[in-house]
Formats: sequence, C-alpha cells, structure tokens
Amino acid sequence: MKDRHGAECKICQRPFTNFRWMPGKGMRYKKTEVCQTCAKMKNVCQTCLLDLEFGLPVQVRDHALQIDDDMPKQGANRDFYVQNQERELALTDGTTPGGAIAKITDAGSNELLRKLARNQPYYQRNKPHICSFFVKGECKRGEECPYRHEKPSDPDDPLSHQNMRDRYYGSNDPVADKLLNRAKAMPVLQPPEDTNITTIYAGDLGPPGTITEADLRDYFYQFGEIRSLNVLANRGCAFIAFTTRQAAERAADQLIVSVTLHFVTVDYVPGRRLKIRWGRPQSQNQESEEKKKVESVAGLPNPCPIPDVFGDEAGPSKRLRFDNIPMPPMPPPASFAPPAKLNVPNVTYDANETRSSSMSQPVDKVYYPSQDPQRLGARGDPIE
Repeated sequence: MKDRHGAECKICQRPFTNFRWMPGKGMRYKKTEVCQTCAKMKNVCQTCLLDLEFGLPVQVRDHALQIDDDMPKQGANRDFYVQNQERELALTDGTTPGGAIAKITDAGSNELLRKLARNQPYYQRNKPHICSFFVKGECKRGEECPYRHEKPSDPDDPLSHQNMRDRYYGSNDPVADKLLNRAKAMPVLQPPEDTNITTIYAGDLGPPGTITEADLRDYFYQFGEIRSLNVLANRGCAFIAFTTRQAAERAADQLIVSVTLHFVTVDYVPGRRLKIRWGRPQSQNQESEEKKKVESVAGLPNPCPIPDVFGDEAGPSKRLRFDNIPMPPMPPPASFAPPAKLNVPNVTYDANETRSSSMSQPVDKVYYPSQDPQRLGARGDPIE
C-alpha cells in the first residue's frame, strides 16, 4: 500500500512517500521507515536499515571498510547536509550510493564482510512482536491476536533494546557488537616462529590455465616485492616468496584464510577463492617426512646390503665373467652305513583284557597303542 507523504522520516524528519505491505502469512505488516535520500546516503534498506550489499549493520560495515562518516545528526546542519546530498544524487542514475560509502569502490573484496554476510534471507525478523498482554496473562483475543503468544527468552538481552537512529548512524548497536565479537573469535593465521620464512602458499587455483603466473604476480605485488613465484599447475597451487618478512606478514594478515582473486583474460573467468597458508622450507618438509617413517623394531638385525658382484660393468662383460665363475665343489659321498638291526619295541598285552576294555568303552572312541603309559620308554628285542 502506497501513501504519498504519509509518514515522517526517522532520520531527517521530512515527509516522504511510504509503503506498507504484508511479507507473508502469519507475518506482521512492514513499512518503510526512512526516505530514499537518507537510505542512499548510507546505502541501506529503507525498512531494516541494513547494508544492501552484505545485509550487515552500518557499524560493522564501516568498521570493516574503515569509514569515518561524521555527518551531522540534528538541527540546521543536518538539513543543509541532506539537501546537498539530495542535489548530488539527482545527477546520478539512481542506483549510486552517496556519502562516504560512495568513495569505496572495492567493498565487495573485503574478506571480513564476506565472512559475516548472510547468504540466505532471514525471515525471523518478519514475525509479529510478542504480545505484552499474553506475558501478563491478560490477553483475551486468543487466536485472533495479531501478536505472538510467546514468552521472551531473556528480557535482559541487549538485543531487545535497539534504536533506529543508532542503527543508521552506526553507534551503540547491540547487533553490530555481537557480530564484531564473533569476528574477533575467528581463527587468525599465525606467522611461524622462524623469521626467515617469507613464502606464502596459495591453493585451489583451479584447472591448469585458469589462473596464470602473471595474474598471481599482479595481485600479490600490492603487498611487497616478490622474490620468486612458483606455480604448480598440475597440483593447482603456487608458492609466492617475498623479499621481506614484513611483506609476507602483510599479505597473510589481509588475506587471512581465503581471498577472492579477480583478473581479466581473453575469456571471462569469475573470481576464485584461494586458500592462503604460510609456506615451509624444503628442509622442514624433509624432516617432517622422516618423522612419519615407521621406526624399526628393536632387537631385529639390520638388513644386509645387496652385494654388487659385477660392479658397474656393461652387460656383455658381466655375462663373460659369469661364464668364468668356477662351479661349487660337489658334496662328499655318503660316509655312513645303514643300521644293521632295527629296534622294534616288543609290547605284550592280554587279548581278553583288551576285548573287555574295548566293549566297555563307547563304540566311537578309538584306542591307540601309543596311549598306553606302560609303552613309554619300553625297549623291545632287536629284530634281525
């Protein structure tokens, strides 16, 4: 629903054409809170007062981009400032922001904003407010009540006290403080203790030819002079060695964990997110590989080296030498004689006793003479 000059801007206090609509079923009516001029000066939404590009509060965006906007907040100075900004915005195509944010041309490449930005719509802000009568236990509307019949999670939560003017000017915003505290808790790429390491590792370069050595050199040269740049196209990574440690630390601090590299080639290729790590010298890599090797078991003899019988001679000479090798001597003839007599133990047993014992035992049990304890150590008569 459109209402021409139907509301007063919450910032400049001038009448403007506001809109009112229902986002969806079960939601509350929403409306524009500030005029278009004030929204364009901060590049924010007229309803939620969040940044149009990242969906973040103004305080978080200005902190990440290091913007110090000292626009007047009240009185004649504010009215004069708004009139001048409205005159400048009238000369544009209507999509260009004004104020201090207009001077920032590469806001999309800021890594902190990309991490904190919301990638999907947040529909929770469209829900109705909590019914104050329901909290007191006095609401008599029931299901016809347009407000939510829920209890507040924490009445002392600082997020329950928000102000539109503070959100617009980027000061004392509890939502922004929560996001900035979350950003401080993010992992940081710690530099190695060895100050001689000045190499940065860049991974996820994509297929060979997607990002060339010239693209990497042009991008990383902004942090300092490059001593060498080695691109491993088959593995999709590169090693950038700077001349000074300060340049490498500057690159690691600004790139942190990932970076979007934009470049222009003959065919358009979109930006890629690269993984940034500190590189290690080759000696450390060899030491780490040696540590990964399995240690030998204690007590086992060392393996014998392979004997080099023929040396480094060519094939024909080896064959000639192999033919001249003397054959090993034949073993001596057998010098022992076979035994003249064979000792067989003579065991006497009673047939009746054996028959009776076999009948008393189960049928499936087999009797072996070797189980007789009397045969142990018995010595029979020699048989000729």
